[in-house]
Amino acid sequence: MSRTPSYIQLAPRRAMASFENLVALANHQERLREARRIVWRERGEPAVELEDLWECMEHAGRGGLRAAAIAFALRASVNLVLATIRMGKVPKNMRLSLIQHAIFGKDSFRFAAMLGSFVTVYKATLNALPILLPANERASSPSPFEDENEDIEVPPTPFEVPLSDRQPRLSLSAQAHQVWVRKKTRRWYSMFAGALAGGLAVMFEKRSRRVVIAQQLFVRGLQGSYNAFTSKHGFHLPNGEVLMFCLCCTQIVYALFARPDTLPRSYTTWLTTASGAPPSAMKMVQDMNRTGTFDIQDINKILDREDLIPVNQATLLARRALATNSPPDFGPPYPPCSAVHPWVESCTHVPLPRFFTVFKWAFPIYGALHFVPMILFKRHAFFKNPLQKLGRAGWATIRSSAFLATFIATFQTWFCFKHYLHRTLSSQTLVKLPQKFIDFFLSKYSYGLGGLFGALSLLVEEKRRRGELAMYVLPKGMESAWLTARGKGWVFHTGQFGEMILAAVGMSMVMSIYQNDPHHLSGLVRRILYQFIGPN
Repeated sequence: MSRTPSYIQLAPRRAMASFENLVALANHQERLREARRIVWRERGEPAVELEDLWECMEHAGRGGLRAAAIAFALRASVNLVLATIRMGKVPKNMRLSLIQHAIFGKDSFRFAAMLGSFVTVYKATLNALPILLPANERASSPSPFEDENEDIEVPPTPFEVPLSDRQPRLSLSAQAHQVWVRKKTRRWYSMFAGALAGGLAVMFEKRSRRVVIAQQLFVRGLQGSYNAFTSKHGFHLPNGEVLMFCLCCTQIVYALFARPDTLPRSYTTWLTTASGAPPSAMKMVQDMNRTGTFDIQDINKILDREDLIPVNQATLLARRALATNSPPDFGPPYPPCSAVHPWVESCTHVPLPRFFTVFKWAFPIYGALHFVPMILFKRHAFFKNPLQKLGRAGWATIRSSAFLATFIATFQTWFCFKHYLHRTLSSQTLVKLPQKFIDFFLSKYSYGLGGLFGALSLLVEEKRRRGELAMYVLPKGMESAWLTARGKGWVFHTGQFGEMILAAVGMSMVMSIYQNDPHHLSGLVRRILYQFIGPN
């Protein structure tokens, strides 16, 4: 009599089928990981060792095709979202063509060609140079951004290093990448490859977009180079981002009132809207700074406003009567304050209401900037502690709105105060001041000083956002300063290759820092470059 076994018996066929299902599931999961790796590069990917030029070309070609495909999908997705927003305003028979143009339009192919060509040329050049011009180990020339005695070892624990001497900790794969860089490349390899690839790639974009792209690349290169230089030499400028923001706003505000042609039209329109002043009053200031006259139609538009009070109306009518005389008398080289704030007589009653008006206007704008990225890109942290995240985003929105409102209110105060100061200094007899000093408050350069004072409002903003805001205004300020200097004959004309040269210089700095000191780049720039380029 046989005893029944205590374990479960499986038929051989069922056992084999279960095993085959497990293998198929494992293979499916592996294919999913491989597909995801094509789109999204995993952290810690080691550098690829390439032995000959053919391997370099193959590696560059694969990277370029991957970058072009991702760029095409990104640009098409953004265009599709924008087209969807406009869908309700487009006739039904045009909606299909709108979607087709959004996905397969020239913009998508241009963007794909720009990033694909950049990755291809950069990878091919960077990896071919060590083969064509091999470098001895540690043979690279000293650099102000690089420590000659730096070792590629696991850093000690934080408790063994003074706080002032601590360096960013790198993962094992990042340390291996640094070993590869120092053994097989020189710093000028990445600089040359970045300049060549950046200068050629930017030419695939529209001419109107090349300037914006080249400016951003140049600014990010300056940021990384400055961080590397200060880290190497232990130099730190307190509130350096505030100082840069002040200098840029000085140039931008001066250009807004004296040289609006040196600023993009969309940027000028946004600044005029944010100021809260009547556009006609802004136009009067610009005309009087350039020609000493103003258009009568501008003062007529202010006189037609419904919120114009009688006192200010009388002042404007008197100013118009003088301007229409024969010969015309346009008065002092600035419009009356009643044109800038026609709804109130006293200049002292303007700044505080203007603060709250701009704050209310800016609140939904900054609210979207703070809340939407948090919900989209930090979902897990948001759902884990929603009240804390909502409170932090709300406080950040309040600070950002207060920053812009403080800027506008400060400049408004300066605009009225400098004219009052000129009248007071001109009429007083107690102290004899140089006439040039008194006339400065009427000059077009005095508006730039108001931008400097207003820019100090950046201290209201959160510290980690100050650098990004400085990086935002820096391209605008530099472009305006360059065009102003070119108009005066101080700098040369770059012609049709100006964007190419600027992009080449910018990418030369960016890629030099990325390959040798990546921790000195901003986190966003470093992550984008890693996804498109990888270690090499």
